[in-house]
Amino acid sequence: MSKFEIVMPKMGESIIEATITRWLKKPGDTITEDEPLAEIATDKVDSEIPSPVEGKLVKVLFQEGDVVPVGTVIAVIAMDGDEEEVEQVASVEKPTEKEVVQTVSVTAETAKVISDDRFYSPLVKSIAKEENISQEELAAIPGSGKDNRVNKQDILNYIELKKAGKVTEKVFAPAPAQVSVAPASAPVTPAPSRPAQLERPKVVSNTGDEIIEMDRMRRLIADHMVMSKQVSPHVTSFIDVDVTNIVNWRNKMKDEYLRKDHTKLTFTPIFIEAAAKALRDYPQVNASVDGYNIILRKNINIGMATALPSGNLIVPVIKNADQLNMIGLSKQVNDLANRARNNKLDPDDIQGGTFTVTNFGTFDSITGTPIINQPQVAILGLGAIRKQPVVMETGMGDVIAIRHIVILSLAYDHRIVDGALGGMYLKRMKEYMESFDTNRTN
Repeated sequence: MSKFEIVMPKMGESIIEATITRWLKKPGDTITEDEPLAEIATDKVDSEIPSPVEGKLVKVLFQEGDVVPVGTVIAVIAMDGDEEEVEQVASVEKPTEKEVVQTVSVTAETAKVISDDRFYSPLVKSIAKEENISQEELAAIPGSGKDNRVNKQDILNYIELKKAGKVTEKVFAPAPAQVSVAPASAPVTPAPSRPAQLERPKVVSNTGDEIIEMDRMRRLIADHMVMSKQVSPHVTSFIDVDVTNIVNWRNKMKDEYLRKDHTKLTFTPIFIEAAAKALRDYPQVNASVDGYNIILRKNINIGMATALPSGNLIVPVIKNADQLNMIGLSKQVNDLANRARNNKLDPDDIQGGTFTVTNFGTFDSITGTPIINQPQVAILGLGAIRKQPVVMETGMGDVIAIRHIVILSLAYDHRIVDGALGGMYLKRMKEYMESFDTNRTN
C-alpha cells in the first residue's frame, strides 16, 4: 500500500500560511486525480486544492477554519485501492511545531523533482526514476493534464520518442549555477518571515461597547501591515500635478471607449501608464531587497489596491503594464477590479507584483501615506482630483487660473530608495502627466 501526503501549497510571494475554509471531501471518500479536495483562503485570494493522485482520503489533519503554514501536510490519501482505517479530524491531534518542521523538511526533499512548480504524481515520478529521466528533463515534458500537469500517458509518449531517437538529451543539461557573493564586510541577514510579537497595550472594553472579531482576511492584512513596517523603513514624498489636459482628454474620449471597445475609461489606467513609464526610467524603484542584495525586476507588474464590499483590500496585478496601450490598460483595470469584488480572481492574478498603486481619490481623500506591499520597495498613492486656483506663467505675465490638481504620494523603502531617487521618480511622473498628448486615441 502506498500513501500520498497533501501539503498546503504556496499561493504567492510573501504568503506563509492559508486558512482551510471548507473540506470538499471527508475521510473515506474516494477521489480522482485533479478533483478538488479542499477550499483554502489567504489575505489575497481564495482557491481550491486539487488532488494530484487518485485514491481514498484516509486522514485529515486540520479542521475547517484552521490556519496552516505553507508546506504542512494537511491530509493523506491511500492509493492502489488498498483499504486502510480512516481517521476523522476530530480524533487526530494537530502536529506539534517540531513535527511540522520535520514534515516540511520531508516535503521539500520530495519537491526537488519539481523545477517548474508543477505537481507530479507518485506514478509519474516512479516511471521517471525507472527510466533515468532527470529533473530538468521531466520539467521540460509538456503536460496534457490540468494546469499543464504531466500524466502517465504524457511521460510514456515521451519515453517512446526518446527511445526512437527523437529527443536530444543535451538540451536538458542543467544550466551552470549562478553564484553571487556578498562582500565579507556585509553579511546577509534574512528578513523576518513573520511579524515579531510586540507587547500590546492592554485594552479594556466598557459597558455598551461592541466587540467585533476580525475576519480571516482582516487578521492576515493586519499581520502583513505590521510586518511591512518592521521590515522597511518607510519614507513618503509628495508632489502636486496639473492634470487638466488629462481630465479634458478623458472627458472627450470616455464615450468613444465605451462605444468602440466596450470598456469604461477611468483615471486609474492613465496614472498607471505614467507610473510604468517612470519605472522604466528609474528601475531601482521597481525592485526588492534580499538581505544586502538588491533585485531589480525585469518585468513591470503593477498591483492596484482594490476595496472589497467587505471593507477589506486585495491587490490584483497588471502584468507587463509598460507594454499595454491605454485600451489594454483600461480593460485590465476594469476586469481585475470586477473579478476582485466578485471573488473571482485566480491565484495568478495576485502574484508577481513589483510595484503597487492605491487610489485614495476614490474616497475623496486628497492624499495619504500608504504602506509598502512586501516584498516591493515602493507604493504610489493617488489623491482626489480637485479644481484649484493656480498661478501660471504666460507671455503676458503671471495669471491665476482654475486647474485640475492631484497630489501624488510615494512611500518607499529607505534601505535602497533615498529621498533623491523617490523625488526624481515623482518628478518624472509629473512630467509625463503634464505633457499628456491630448490628440492621442489609445
